[in-house]
Amino acid sequence: MSRDARLYAPATARNRAPIHDVLRQHLPSRGHVLEVASGSGEHAVHFAQAFPALLFQPSDPDPDARASIDAWSAKLGLPNVRSAIALDATAEAWPIEAADAVLCINMIHIAPWAAAEGLVRGAARVLPPGGVLYLYGPFKRGGRHTAPSNEAFDRSLRLQNPAWGVRDLEAVAELAGAQGFSPPVIEQMPANNLSLVFRLPTK
Repeated sequence: MSRDARLYAPATARNRAPIHDVLRQHLPSRGHVLEVASGSGEHAVHFAQAFPALLFQPSDPDPDARASIDAWSAKLGLPNVRSAIALDATAEAWPIEAADAVLCINMIHIAPWAAAEGLVRGAARVLPPGGVLYLYGPFKRGGRHTAPSNEAFDRSLRLQNPAWGVRDLEAVAELAGAQGFSPPVIEQMPANNLSLVFRLPTK
């Protein structure tokens, strides 16, 4: 009997519905959606079920995560989820050349700042005019944490790796602006998280 490769991320069950509500306002009605750092794949399959007219391309640098993504998709029989691909956000070339939206959930605080830089550069390369870059996670605002729990989380991240940590919203917005993105639409989310929705201007 083969091993079930599916992984489970408890946070996904808590945040996928609020994230869906934001995405419903900003995703295109049709097209390709690239998810960077898909992790277990639970977000990808949930959103694929919610938006059947969109084609989802999950990705992750971790082979165990890619196996989990593909196992979730196979278990649910989803025709609009492609096989997971290996993608390093910091790479100068990505294994996908075009997408209509790029999603990245809970990544940039558990990766070096270079990953955020690469994510924004890569999204600007693959997105068309009007394309959406969606980020979700905890952020500082005005250089300050928005809740004591976020401050404690930031400390724990930096103890694991000094290059990790909760990012300044303004620094991320400046990074995106340098690549041509509009200022973000900011949505308050449960558990002191934020949704940031960046868009490339239409020509």
